[in-house]
Amino acid sequence: MQRIFSGIQPSGIPTLGNYLGAMRNWAALQADHECIYCVVDLHAITQWQQPADLMRQTREMTASLLACGIDPKAHILFNQSAVSAHARLAWIFFSVTRLGWLNRMTQFKDKAGKDRENVSAALYVYPSLMAADILAYHATRVPVGEDQRQHVELANDIAQKFNHDYGVEFFPHIEPLILGPAARVMSLRDGTKKMAKSDPSDQSRINLSDDADTIALKIRRAKTDPEPLPDDMQGLEGRPEARNLIGIYAAFTDTDHAGVLRDHGGEGFGKFKEALTVLLVEKLAPIAAETKRWLDDPASIDAVLRDGAARAAVLADPIVAEAERLVGFLSARG
Repeated sequence: MQRIFSGIQPSGIPTLGNYLGAMRNWAALQADHECIYCVVDLHAITQWQQPADLMRQTREMTASLLACGIDPKAHILFNQSAVSAHARLAWIFFSVTRLGWLNRMTQFKDKAGKDRENVSAALYVYPSLMAADILAYHATRVPVGEDQRQHVELANDIAQKFNHDYGVEFFPHIEPLILGPAARVMSLRDGTKKMAKSDPSDQSRINLSDDADTIALKIRRAKTDPEPLPDDMQGLEGRPEARNLIGIYAAFTDTDHAGVLRDHGGEGFGKFKEALTVLLVEKLAPIAAETKRWLDDPASIDAVLRDGAARAAVLADPIVAEAERLVGFLSARG
């Protein structure tokens, strides 16, 4: 059974995009993988976080993962900062990673924008920490979005260089898993932009905590165009909002865009939005209720994270201790 590692930012209550792009896949992968899932609070502080907000959002994300079906007993769920092996291996990888590799990372360029001189050094080197997250467990598979594929390639470059420099075959090759028919869910207000919590308009996204009335209102207000749904895929050209709503429907009915159009082609958006609302309420209402149940008991969330961190450390500490020995560190860990 292959070992999976994946992490998610503690951004609070996730969106529909987070669920379809990652969290639903995480739950499904538990059936035939050994899964290690992490709320990456070390990555979060590469940009300024209010301490109280970071703690709250870590619990909210954990509650949402549990509500989406992550099993913390059969698998491992923890917050990154609670396992020191991540930071220890990251420092070694900072020394292995070449500046030229980091300069090619497109996400840093996107996040830093024109203000590169004022962002934190951590934002620049965090792909090396991401490599440490994975390789501290000798994980061989990582479920990621398409926009994270470059980071997995970098992690493999780091592993290969470490192995070459120290004359070992210690760190394994990592395979990126790009999963799900709706891996990229777009804004309800602009079909050319990704659905994101950073959007100032709450109407642009479905939150996993939204109740039935809120979901219905957001779908009713979702941007569309005056034409009915087309009968075939060619009719979606130049219609990003239509493509987005059809893609969401397809993801929840385990079909594809063409399958949805076979059933709903020719319909006006009013009728289709009603069907989409019924579907979303059916699928998401139980998640919202379970999330609330966990959030009403924060001590239970903390207990899950503590237990997960302890079990994660049992796996990671020997691997990182061996990496330290290979580097030549004198270590009290034996």
